[in-house]
Amino acid sequence: MPRKNVNEQEILKVLKNSQEKGILQTDLWKEANINSKDGSRAILKLEKKGLIERKKELHEGKWTYRIMIKHKFTKVNSIADVPCAFCDIENKCELEPEAEISPIKCEKLTQWLMKVLKKENQDSQYNG
Repeated sequence: MPRKNVNEQEILKVLKNSQEKGILQTDLWKEANINSKDGSRAILKLEKKGLIERKKELHEGKWTYRIMIKHKFTKVNSIADVPCAFCDIENKCELEPEAEISPIKCEKLTQWLMKVLKKENQDSQYNG
């Protein structure tokens, strides 16, 4: 019986390590230790879910696919300076938008998010 979500998890794990350049489909099967039949099914499911992207590529005279992860995994250092972690009134903060103190109304959080977005925009301009 084929392993269901385990194949998808293994593929995502390999793709996470391949970073932005992705990996050729045949290499992916080897790295994830999955046969091509099960791997192809898992790839189609992941693509349908919007988690990966396939690009046709000519490699050594044969057409294949380069598989890339769409979702960039967050690293801890990307949120290390989030103001909520050091907030004096964090225990009073509520998720309801109408609450007196909430993330939606927090000026410090808004400024931090704007700084993060600005940095991401700059990074994406430099990385193409």
